[in-house]
Amino acid sequence: MGRFFRALVRASAMGLMLALAATLVGPSHVAAAPLMPTPDPDPFYAAPPDLADRANGDVLKMREKPWHVYFPTSRVFEVLYRSTDSEDKPIAANTTYILPSNHAPDAPLLSYQHIINALGTKCKVASKLYTSDPMNLILEMPGLNLALARGWAVALPDHLGPRMSYGAAKLGGQLTLDAIRAVKNVPEFMVTNSKVGLGGYSGGGMATAWAAALAGTYAPELPIIGSAYGGVPMNLTEMARALGSQPHIAFGLAAIALLGLEREYPDRIDVASQLNGYGRWLADFVINGCTNEAMFVGFYKSAGQLTDNPNYMDTPAVWQLLDENSLELFPGIPNAPVFEWHSPIDGLIPVPAIDHTLGRYCAAGVDLFTMLTPTPDHLSAAPLGMFQALDWLDKKFQNLPTARSC
Repeated sequence: MGRFFRALVRASAMGLMLALAATLVGPSHVAAAPLMPTPDPDPFYAAPPDLADRANGDVLKMREKPWHVYFPTSRVFEVLYRSTDSEDKPIAANTTYILPSNHAPDAPLLSYQHIINALGTKCKVASKLYTSDPMNLILEMPGLNLALARGWAVALPDHLGPRMSYGAAKLGGQLTLDAIRAVKNVPEFMVTNSKVGLGGYSGGGMATAWAAALAGTYAPELPIIGSAYGGVPMNLTEMARALGSQPHIAFGLAAIALLGLEREYPDRIDVASQLNGYGRWLADFVINGCTNEAMFVGFYKSAGQLTDNPNYMDTPAVWQLLDENSLELFPGIPNAPVFEWHSPIDGLIPVPAIDHTLGRYCAAGVDLFTMLTPTPDHLSAAPLGMFQALDWLDKKFQNLPTARSC
């Protein structure tokens, strides 16, 4: 249990998964259609016909969800809203909104981005809250309940989007910002004039960090007081080069990241036509699955087993795509303070990329605090920083001074 669970959560940081995005893509194959998920049967998620005419953050639908045991004194809602994908096309995305009973009008709003390792629509945060397999959610519940106890409203966006584009990093930032716009547009939620904080770890931290970096240009009107994120892969290209394509215990997560990237960039990545018989079997097994399916089918497999193409590492377009989804290479700067934490000897995430990115933020004048956790491990760093991050956000909400690294 211990070794398997640690490997699963480590891989959720997405480094291993994105290593595979530099494989299985060759110029000599005829492109095939991306392997898309089965649409969610719930008609709530269907986009309205006038989607293209709506603005980002416009509320398309909303509904109140059943009482939830995780949040016994709160009301839970779901909101469908308009956003934009990585190719500037309109999409209908969703977020879960939690309103605690002690929330005063315009009290703080926390947008928290969960770790989501999946290709299937059944694995959305909104869905997994009401299933029997909420493992990743359980890991982050203590922090969320602390926020709710403080009277903060909480938004939980499904930051992989309607196609479950696992591996698309920049998309997560856009969806996060538009989800905040959406909940602010609902008077019943009592956050119209609320200050906003962002939070997340690992893959969820990546969506958070992208939202922070994009906010100044994508959603400059949002009153974001700060972003708290940890364990963020800042450079997907360097991570991919370092990890390569050797067999790995969590290779299944790498495979679903590749398939998710093809969903988001169908004109730039050709995955489906590159798969051999085994690769197609694996894809069929995980295309609508969650973390458990991916871990099972990819146990100690490698990229070379999925394709017969010997030139799978020779496609510059894929490296360019990874560059575009790497925060270290993105010129945008957060327009609000940042609390960042990570292990100084993280075996999965390239720490120099974190240092370089934060150094650039400091040089640009960002109010930044970095916390190094006393552990050489990606998993254990998560809880060691979460509660300090929430305390930091609490001070920012109250306009109190906080420690600074620069």
